[in-house]
Amino acid sequence: MTYALSDDQLAIQDLIRRIAREKVAPRADEIDRTAEYPQDMFDLLKGLGLFALPFPVEYGGTGDMLAACVAVEELGRVCYNTGYLLVVQWVAFGALLAAGTDEQKSRFLPGLAAGDLRGAFSTTEAQSGSDVSGIRTRATETAGGYRLSGAKIWCTNANIADFILVGAKCTGVSGRENVNLFIVERGTRGLTIGRKEDKMGARGIPSCPLFLDEAFIPEANRLGPKDGTGFKRVMEAFNTSRPIMAARAVGIAQGAIDHATAFIRNRKAFGQALSDFQGLRWMIADMVMQTEAARQLTYKAASLVTAGVTGQTLAQFAAMAKCFASDVAMKVATDAVQLFGAAGVSADYPINRYFRDAKVVQIIEGTNQIQRNIIANVLLGREARR
Repeated sequence: MTYALSDDQLAIQDLIRRIAREKVAPRADEIDRTAEYPQDMFDLLKGLGLFALPFPVEYGGTGDMLAACVAVEELGRVCYNTGYLLVVQWVAFGALLAAGTDEQKSRFLPGLAAGDLRGAFSTTEAQSGSDVSGIRTRATETAGGYRLSGAKIWCTNANIADFILVGAKCTGVSGRENVNLFIVERGTRGLTIGRKEDKMGARGIPSCPLFLDEAFIPEANRLGPKDGTGFKRVMEAFNTSRPIMAARAVGIAQGAIDHATAFIRNRKAFGQALSDFQGLRWMIADMVMQTEAARQLTYKAASLVTAGVTGQTLAQFAAMAKCFASDVAMKVATDAVQLFGAAGVSADYPINRYFRDAKVVQIIEGTNQIQRNIIANVLLGREARR
């Protein structure tokens, strides 16, 4: 299997790289500083027709996960938040594509693909982040649908979204508790969206708590059967989107290198450019090697998705790509701050933004500890429960 970029993928890379440098980069620092939602960047991506990029052609996409990763990498290289706009749209799209009914797909997917609708996804609760089985939000069956009650935290895009896919636990006909996903539309009575969090990184895309108080959700808005298989299908589908998370990290790392190399070339000490000092040259060399290794692992995982590979092979590669790339992003960003010296901790320089955003990627979409569990479980089998 080859994962060298094709002519079409190179064309996408060239287009996004140019747009990123000309249109996105000048806005990046302001988006981070003000933590205001970048509607202008959303409109830019909408105009480029990127919201369906990794999905089937019938929805206006390419069916090419590697192309999607290349796009996110190039945007993340200059502005993590703008790349994030694509990702939050793709999460909702992928979930509906994996488990939605034909009616749900026709109701939501065209709008998501066009950028006329925005979605969000919410499973995280205060007592259960990675532990989905610990969800306490309840869905109680009632005439014509369900009543949802509970609280969620860190729901990205919540106060912007037209609908939110909410994970809730309900009791099936067999008496067994299952986690299901429900489409909770904006304006639903009983849904309250809390104040957005003041975050360290990813500041331009809001994350908010949700409060559900007997919110009525019609039967037509349950994703998949009552037995929870819809939720399981969505979780499995997230393996296919994990390379996108890795690509975000690669973009951060490459952007940090770009800023660090420009800085040490233009700054002098002891009568010579910083870039002439061997110790700093070795630091840059290590940063470049680590980032290229992360890029190749990410492209490999994305190519497996495009080739239709599923199961444990994909799960392991996707976990390795996300974990390794985000750890590399954190290390490279840390070294880049070091190369900036005192300027690296100043808000007047953008490099501290890369440092903060890198830490976010190590945590979201499954912490790197969870990714390591996935890798080990594929190789060794699951640990026996105590």
